[in-house]
Amino acid sequence: MKGYTGVRGWLLALLVLAAPLVVGQDSARDYAVQLPLSLSGEGPWYRLELPMAVHMAARYADLRDLRVFNGAGEVQAYALTLGSARQHETQQDTAVKWFPLRGPLNAEQSPAVRVQRSSGGTLVEVLADDASHADQQVLRGWLLDASAIEAPLQQLTLDWRAEHEGFQRFSIEASDDLQHWRAWGDGQIARLSFADERIDQREVKLPDQSARYLRLLWSSPRQAPQLLSARLLSARRDRLAAPLSWSAALSPSSAEVGEYRWELPLALPLQRLRVELAEANSLAPVSVTGRREGKVQWQPLARGLLYRLPQDGQEVLHNELELHGAPVQQLRLQVDERGGGLGSAAPTIRVAIRATQLVFLARGKPPYVLAIGKATGAAASLPLSTLIPGYDDKRLAALGVATAAEAPLREAADAGQVAGWDWKRLGLWAVLLAGVGLLVLMAWSLLRAKPAAP
Repeated sequence: MKGYTGVRGWLLALLVLAAPLVVGQDSARDYAVQLPLSLSGEGPWYRLELPMAVHMAARYADLRDLRVFNGAGEVQAYALTLGSARQHETQQDTAVKWFPLRGPLNAEQSPAVRVQRSSGGTLVEVLADDASHADQQVLRGWLLDASAIEAPLQQLTLDWRAEHEGFQRFSIEASDDLQHWRAWGDGQIARLSFADERIDQREVKLPDQSARYLRLLWSSPRQAPQLLSARLLSARRDRLAAPLSWSAALSPSSAEVGEYRWELPLALPLQRLRVELAEANSLAPVSVTGRREGKVQWQPLARGLLYRLPQDGQEVLHNELELHGAPVQQLRLQVDERGGGLGSAAPTIRVAIRATQLVFLARGKPPYVLAIGKATGAAASLPLSTLIPGYDDKRLAALGVATAAEAPLREAADAGQVAGWDWKRLGLWAVLLAGVGLLVLMAWSLLRAKPAAP
């Protein structure tokens, strides 16, 4: 039994020593492409907009074969996030003209007005509707001219002069023609002082809607203040499309009259296609189809009219088509030759996908390297909220920036990466299994051996 115990010990030792070799540790040398990274800004987190060349070099469209290494060859924790459409808000604070609204003190209706406009359409004067009883009229409120502001109104800021301090309430109405008014709620301003302290409440929230004119009617007309200034805060919102990452110019893999084909390294979710129109005065009705590797059927992707034509002394160019994220590896462009075609030379194209941002936690010493292209890649990215505790969009924008070198450090895959097989790992498994088999034979021989006679 002593021999059996010794064999078992050797077997366990061999397994422990060989396990790290079999499982292996990621090394930058195992990846087909390595891009040195330069860092700027405040760490330890850095963000990098992945260039299209990285997607083209990947073995998988979801980038599971992507890693970041430090100078010691250690893998860095990272997250991937897709660019998305967003809204951009631009605020503008505008001083506006104001005009007094007068009317009988006890009138139940709002004061009617007659207006005089300039040639540009803005108000220059507001007159009482019944000027014959001007001596019986009091200040009921104010009319604000917002006709020069096109964006929705968010806030009203007033400055005033009044005989008495305190709170003053008023109703807010909006109109686009000075005839039809809609209620925008109530507002309140206040000015209070005590000892050497003073409190001013000057801002009033508005319902974030557009209007050409505002009418402010005081609840207590006798206390209506004299305005010194009126400002309106407006906000314009523009919807920004999701950012795209564009490829370099791609030449067709085959070209025939009226039909051109391209093949990508892998199937990618394409968003847009740009056809380079080399010749002026080009007009081409086209259709685009695509398919994935191994598929026979071509799927329709887009149809449209491409042109490069003169108009009003300038050149008008339309050379892009929407593909809406269709995952394709092969593209086919068919041109209706009745429009004159695309010229004698075969056209080149550029394709775009939604931009992907890489965020990684820099640990250890530089230089840092982005590696891509491993046949046996396995997903290792973390959720962004896990990588950055307390993550939000504002914090992401404040991270340091990483920039990838344009020229790759190495572009040749290891010989063991051919045809998707990791020969290095298979070799290690073979050595381990051979060793285990040898130990099993030795153990079997020892167990069968008869003990020597005393």
